[in-house]
Amino acid sequence: MAQQVQAVIAPGRNEPVRVETIVIPDPGPGEAVVKIQACGVCHTDLHYKQGGINDEFPFLLGHEAAGVVESVGEGVTDVAPGDFVILNWRAVCGQCRACLRGRPWYCFNTHNAKQKMTLLDGTELSPALGIGAFAEKTLVASGQCTKVDPEVAPEVAGLLGCGVMAGIGAAINTGQVGRGDSVAVIGCGGVGDAAVAGARLAGAAKIIAVDIDDRKLETAKKMGATHTVNSRTTDPVEAIRALTDGHGADVVIEAVGRPETYEQAFYARDLAGTVVLVGVPTPDMKLELPLLDVFGRGGSLKSSWYGDCLPSRDFPMLVDLHQQGRIDLAAFVTETIGLGDIEQAFARMHDGDVLRSVVVF
Repeated sequence: MAQQVQAVIAPGRNEPVRVETIVIPDPGPGEAVVKIQACGVCHTDLHYKQGGINDEFPFLLGHEAAGVVESVGEGVTDVAPGDFVILNWRAVCGQCRACLRGRPWYCFNTHNAKQKMTLLDGTELSPALGIGAFAEKTLVASGQCTKVDPEVAPEVAGLLGCGVMAGIGAAINTGQVGRGDSVAVIGCGGVGDAAVAGARLAGAAKIIAVDIDDRKLETAKKMGATHTVNSRTTDPVEAIRALTDGHGADVVIEAVGRPETYEQAFYARDLAGTVVLVGVPTPDMKLELPLLDVFGRGGSLKSSWYGDCLPSRDFPMLVDLHQQGRIDLAAFVTETIGLGDIEQAFARMHDGDVLRSVVVF
């Protein structure tokens, strides 16, 4: 039987979000209804609200979430009612060319629930990243549910559903940071700080955090940065080279998503080094680099999709490491808020006042 729950809706481009009653259908084949316990406020949700993703309003916002499976549909065997799960937006298919080549983290046929959640008048909602978790309950594909240790706090676990996983994965999975490497991270918001934490976890010897905000640089130090550079007053390329014996960093992670910071990352890496783009650019942005420099500097230029993570592998591992005290995921939670506080949380996020505001139910 369909359920009515409270949820946060983005009704139109740049309109304030509002709490409304929505309808959650019973799970169909391959689907699950999840009772949400916590959901982080991510920049991607703000992009949806601003119309920066597409125009399929109204959106059901929220995607960085953890909760408990309430019910499952026909054929679901990977999760069961009562399981504590983190929601992911890349439910791998197991059958596409990437999956069949043994690279499921690149799955080209990820899927969402087939049924639609709606407003009371029947208007279909577009769930953010196929999840829509600023809601008391949501409907997802069962493959979007990843079981983890239920002893972890939901407000901590949920952050692995997007930003924190993206940053940690950019360092560990995409950048393949190794013991003794030098790493620079340009942009120290939530994703950049997660990349700093990931580099520390991987054993990097030198981690250089770059930002224009001294507050963010102080936070990056707490996450594991060994050096900081304020690029508002200092040339970051020259600073990174000076801190690496004139060579540049082995891995440079660009967590801003702008052409000028990507160019800085390109020239701040050592010869044969790696650049990882995890910051999300806008559709209008263009990049121009001398092709001879691309050739002559060697190495790798990579983009990191969701930290190139495999949720079934990476979520439980990172939760276990957090539980062991080897990575402090709780440090990313700046504040916990209610469902009606999201508009204000967007403003604090935009002003750089928080790493993550987390809605707790």
